[in-house]
Amino acid sequence: MRTQLARVAGLAIGLGASPASADPFSDLAALPTFYTDAAMKTMKPMAGFKRAWFALSKHDRVKMTKACSDPAMSRRHAKFCANALALGGDN
Repeated sequence: MRTQLARVAGLAIGLGASPASADPFSDLAALPTFYTDAAMKTMKPMAGFKRAWFALSKHDRVKMTKACSDPAMSRRHAKFCANALALGGDN
């Protein structure tokens, strides 16, 4: 049983699944480009946010829009998600 579990875990890791992948905000290197400060407390104005948004790959934009559609995720990242969802139709 342990061997099977280890194989499944290894396969999941090999395919890119990880606990961090459940939250796309935790593994997106470009996330700081949406903020004016290193602490990511102050969101850029919509024009700057839009530039950063369209600098992401389409895959990342879809992933972020999907995450922001989840009520729990959108509460934790309310300002970001409000802007992302406003631009979400422009994937």
